[in-house]
Amino acid sequence: MKEKTPWEMNNQEKIKAAERKKEEGNLLFKSGKYLRAGKKYDKAASYVGEEEVFGDDEQKLVTAMRVTCWLNKAACSLKLNDFQGAIKLCSKVLDIEFYNIKALYRRAQALIQTTDLVSADMDIKKALEVDPQNREMKLIQKTLKQLQAESNKRDAKLYSNMFADMTRQTSAITKKLKVERADDDMKNGEAVAMEMEMENVADSSYPPDNGKAVDSCQHLC
Repeated sequence: MKEKTPWEMNNQEKIKAAERKKEEGNLLFKSGKYLRAGKKYDKAASYVGEEEVFGDDEQKLVTAMRVTCWLNKAACSLKLNDFQGAIKLCSKVLDIEFYNIKALYRRAQALIQTTDLVSADMDIKKALEVDPQNREMKLIQKTLKQLQAESNKRDAKLYSNMFADMTRQTSAITKKLKVERADDDMKNGEAVAMEMEMENVADSSYPPDNGKAVDSCQHLC
């Protein structure tokens, strides 16, 4: 029998179809078939999509179904190293349930893998505000602290090397300027000496002042 399409179903049929696809996804996930499981979760969520119209008595149920499918798909994304996909799905959950522990945990896992340690730390702290004794959150917090310590050590080494390079470059520039200044001083000294020598030569070429010679002879002995 051919499966009905969503627009051929009434609301109760959509909810049941979503539940069935979700369970199929769970079985595939447990078998390690994460890509196929993820597709089942997508299909399940499509039956109860946000564009669908449900009554007030059904809305809570379908919202919970969407959240479950997004969380499960996020778990598949983590297994498949699709960290950006996991972050996006968990963020959709957190838009609805601000303190959803699973969403915060899985998004923190993905953020750590993308080296966004600051955002991961925020998610972990938010989760521990709600559930301070959560074992998984405490373990991931410990992992995060180790990664932060390693990152700080690498940054310190990087800045140290950068400072050393800048110091060497500054020293080389200073030395070059001193050499250039010494060369300029030497050239200036040579120019002054040459100018003085030319003035002396010019002075010696003038004839003696006869007037001055007569004056001196007229003086009484």
